[in-house]
Amino acid sequence: MIHEVEISTMNDLFEMISEQEYREDLGRHRNLFIYRGEPDASFTLSTSLRRHCKDKSRILEPPLLLNFTKYAILQEPTLQDSVWNQMILGQHHGLPTRLLDWSFSPIIALHFATTENDLEMMDAHDAVVWRIDIHELHAMLPEKYRACIRKYNTTVFSVNMIREVCNSLKQYDEDMQDNCMVIIEPPSLDPRIVNQYSFFSVIPDKMVDITGFLDRCTDLTCRFVIKKELRWRIRDMLDHQNITERIVYPGLDGLSHWLGRHYFVRD
Repeated sequence: MIHEVEISTMNDLFEMISEQEYREDLGRHRNLFIYRGEPDASFTLSTSLRRHCKDKSRILEPPLLLNFTKYAILQEPTLQDSVWNQMILGQHHGLPTRLLDWSFSPIIALHFATTENDLEMMDAHDAVVWRIDIHELHAMLPEKYRACIRKYNTTVFSVNMIREVCNSLKQYDEDMQDNCMVIIEPPSLDPRIVNQYSFFSVIPDKMVDITGFLDRCTDLTCRFVIKKELRWRIRDMLDHQNITERIVYPGLDGLSHWLGRHYFVRD
């Protein structure tokens, strides 16, 4: 079941970003929630591959990755060795993939929920931050995947781990059907991956309705709906805390985007 929480005050927001529970075994406040911010609360969870290729995703995914690797190999010679790295690097450079971006940081998710290509739309609609739980999702995995997690005494998959149990996307789709998904912590192929504290859910081909799966199969998934009246207030707070495009997208593109928004004049 997906729970929905309305964020209409800064106190509501503080509860969202500080919801780590106390773990007596560690003596620390920890959880395994990951977050995804969307600028419009009406958006559904969907991969860029599904949005671009629709019902032809299964047919078009292999040539997409093949051609990306063929041209990108000049910059990253090891890409041909791992379809998982191909998707991860491609995702961060705008390639349509089956990966869905998440962050371990709710603050990073808030950044994506409180910015727009057209800043005049900031007051036009509510935004949303999604939260899912890695433990809950990985408990649903087939035994060979759960055995791999136990073997490495970890809670999230690396690229090498998933390669150990699954040698192709075809095998992955057969293993997952539409009943489960793997969460990957990517290698540091790009500074953006590091700065965004990135994680990815690898969506099986048969899982067309991601929201429906989470509603049907999970208990800890939550949608934090950020009221439109609060978006600029949160945006200004994040800028003050240095959570900006300058950090999230290192380089001149991010710097220029941040400065453009910093000097934007509201009507």
